[in-house]
Amino acid sequence: MSFEEKSAWIMGAAAIASYGVYLAVILGIAGTTAIAEVPYVAPLLWTIGGSIAASIAVHAVIGISSPRDAGRKDQRDREIYRFGEHIGQSFLVIGGVAALLMAMAEWEHFWIANVIYLAFVLSAILGSVAKIVAYRRGFQPW
Repeated sequence: MSFEEKSAWIMGAAAIASYGVYLAVILGIAGTTAIAEVPYVAPLLWTIGGSIAASIAVHAVIGISSPRDAGRKDQRDREIYRFGEHIGQSFLVIGGVAALLMAMAEWEHFWIANVIYLAFVLSAILGSVAKIVAYRRGFQPW
């Protein structure tokens, strides 16, 4: 497995894990208060920060364990990376438009922030899945 494929696995797993932790914390607090009134900012920032830190740490461990592969990218790796990023960007656009419409309708900040966070998570997951599938089943650039 190439370093870039390992990276796609790491990013997808980090996105799923961090969002799962975020949901567990928010829903745990929501048991005692209305969902839109839950203090979401600190859990959101901590899970994003934790995801970034964990991703960096795991990338470092993978890079140290196989230093010959870390940083080597061929043309196929670059094309798969670009393909995955383009696929994942669709959720960012959808989330941005949804957040814009929610702001225009004057929804509460809780919902706007959460739809943006969900869009980032879905973008990371979809992009990672697209990259992994391209590595596993082959990639045919158009």
